[in-house]
Amino acid sequence: MPAERFAIAQVTPFPWESGHEVNGQIARSAELLAARGHGVTIVAPSVSEELVRRSRARIRSGDGAAAPGAWELLAVGEVLPAPIGARRRAAPSIDVTRTVEELLGGVAFDLCHVHEPFAPSVASAALRHSRALNVGTFHAPTERVVATQVARRLTDLVFGRLDLRLASFAVTAELMRRHFPGEYAVVTPGADAATPARPPRAPGGPVVIAFVDEEERGALRTFLRGLRGLDPAGAWEVRVLSDRGPSSSTALRADLRERVRFLEPGSSEAALLAQADVLVAASDGAAPSPGLVLRAIAAGAVPLATSLAVYEEVTGEGDHGLLFGARDPETLGAQLQRLVGDVGLRDRLSAAAAAAREHLAFARVADELEAVYATLAGRRHEPAGSPSLARRLDGRTRIDVDLHMHTDHSMDCVTPVEVLLATARDQGLGAIAVTDHNEISGALEAQRLAGGFNLKVIVGEEIKTASQGEVIGLFLTQKIPRGMSLQETVAEIKRQGGIVYVPHPFDRMHSVPDYEHLLAIIDDVDAIEVYNPRVAIGSFNEEAQRFATKYRIVAGAGSDSHVAPGLGSVRVRMPDFDGPEEFLEALRVAEIHTKPSSLLYVQALKFLETKATPSGARRARRDRRVRRATRKG
Repeated sequence: MPAERFAIAQVTPFPWESGHEVNGQIARSAELLAARGHGVTIVAPSVSEELVRRSRARIRSGDGAAAPGAWELLAVGEVLPAPIGARRRAAPSIDVTRTVEELLGGVAFDLCHVHEPFAPSVASAALRHSRALNVGTFHAPTERVVATQVARRLTDLVFGRLDLRLASFAVTAELMRRHFPGEYAVVTPGADAATPARPPRAPGGPVVIAFVDEEERGALRTFLRGLRGLDPAGAWEVRVLSDRGPSSSTALRADLRERVRFLEPGSSEAALLAQADVLVAASDGAAPSPGLVLRAIAAGAVPLATSLAVYEEVTGEGDHGLLFGARDPETLGAQLQRLVGDVGLRDRLSAAAAAAREHLAFARVADELEAVYATLAGRRHEPAGSPSLARRLDGRTRIDVDLHMHTDHSMDCVTPVEVLLATARDQGLGAIAVTDHNEISGALEAQRLAGGFNLKVIVGEEIKTASQGEVIGLFLTQKIPRGMSLQETVAEIKRQGGIVYVPHPFDRMHSVPDYEHLLAIIDDVDAIEVYNPRVAIGSFNEEAQRFATKYRIVAGAGSDSHVAPGLGSVRVRMPDFDGPEEFLEALRVAEIHTKPSSLLYVQALKFLETKATPSGARRARRDRRVRRATRKG
């Protein structure tokens, strides 16, 4: 039993009343996870106005999380009608999205587990607004669904917030890797065994062939046509669970029509599968239902399925079921006749499925999910620092620090070191980190001159990696060359005893590591820049803050100043420190203070100083500024 209990949000895009198999998986796993002490809140759209009203009232009151050891359903709003077909996912309304944001912004979930988070949906909205560790499960999307995502760029960004990706089947994982590259671990869905247990079949009794109308519309037509291949005199009967009713069987011959019984709408699928000897799944690939096949196997029925990759996977490549070609009713009929006429074949296939039935137990699903959650949560940093260092810093004077700036030793900055130091002093800063691009000579010069300006200087470098963005090393002693991999760069910072500080991590207008590269070094990241005034879009800073919070990484901030007037536009108020260990401990209790600044103004100054002014004029201006700064110092 794990020591830690988690607050978990399980989010589905499908209306809770739809009976969708994803909702069934969520409900069953939530029940078992709650029994193990976790608190599981199911977040779903709904068509019930009363359920939505009650759920929204709870969310507004701040009571949106299930208690430890319990699971609860919150209906976040009604959904817009699906435009085509009952199996299409409905889009969330604006009210639904706002309710999701209010819930996830107001409840401190440890994990947010979203299912089929394609946009637009309740699940994708949850992923956008989650402040928790995000797990995404992709169940059985088809090639068409994945390849034709209308808002592809938005989907890429949303998936970029996933901390861990799961797939229900190996073929699903492969499909997702092709279209949305990443690592996908497989957690096969669960399926309950038949309850009560399947009764022994009476000798000579009819073979019960079952069909459940969960696939695309053409599947039922293919199945009914396949029945023509059965011997009318054989001992068999057909039971169909479909909302479309007996009118679908008009194409059958009269003698076959009498052998096909359509069950009443609302009849129990579990009861049908518990009585069935054979379950037919006849999808042509447009909307397969592998969960149905798994439930049939768990109930003891032999599957006869289309030779789709996902059906081949769940039938063990045909080891415990038979296959036929898509839209091929003749082969379907021939395979049905084999199963009806050969009891030995049915028994062999059923025996081969015994191991699969054992693997389908929901306890195994709960075990695997719990392990996934624990592994992901284990990557969070330890929130408590060093008690001995904390005691050492207690009572220290607090100083204002700017952790990100540049001098004329950077290729895109013309601010002399002396001017930078004088400006920092005039701004009331007690310490600065000089982080020139791919160079530490400016930082070393600043450190040498700092005593004359009553400043503390941290020697840093903003290093461009080969293809994975930039990372800052603080408290360096040697220049780190550009062009190494992110992991190699981080290792070199650590070798020098430095601090790994990730600047503007989600500013897509800068060179930044993508989400998965950042996750690859998460254990070695010491601090993250959660506020940078040069970030053009505020949501990028918000995303950095969200990332730092959920992984419990120490937060920092800096002006990223390339011109002197931008210096100190953000400052970190923290206890005075000496060396990297005290610095990191002081940063744990720091406060970040910002002041309004004009990004357009400082960017225009940078352009004027670095691009628009001739080199001779730049040198003359530099000399004047250095003389003024030196006189003041």
